[in-house]
Amino acid sequence: MSYRSDVTTIQIKKPVLEELKKAKSYPRQTYSDLILELVRVYKSCKMKNQYDEFLHKIQQEKMKELWDNKEDEAWENA
Repeated sequence: MSYRSDVTTIQIKKPVLEELKKAKSYPRQTYSDLILELVRVYKSCKMKNQYDEFLHKIQQEKMKELWDNKEDEAWENA
């Protein structure tokens, strides 16, 4: 048995292992490659979500500026 210093063992519950097996893109895909792919997708989604939240916050401020003004209030009472 050869020892590789760049490899580690992790413990996961059997139901998680079954889900990982189902998530493989192809039968011989390693769990390491699969987990790396999952991490990339997660990071991408997280970044997109942060960007969407940023845009939403900016839009909220602009919409408040556009809609909360005296001119609009005057039209409501016309």
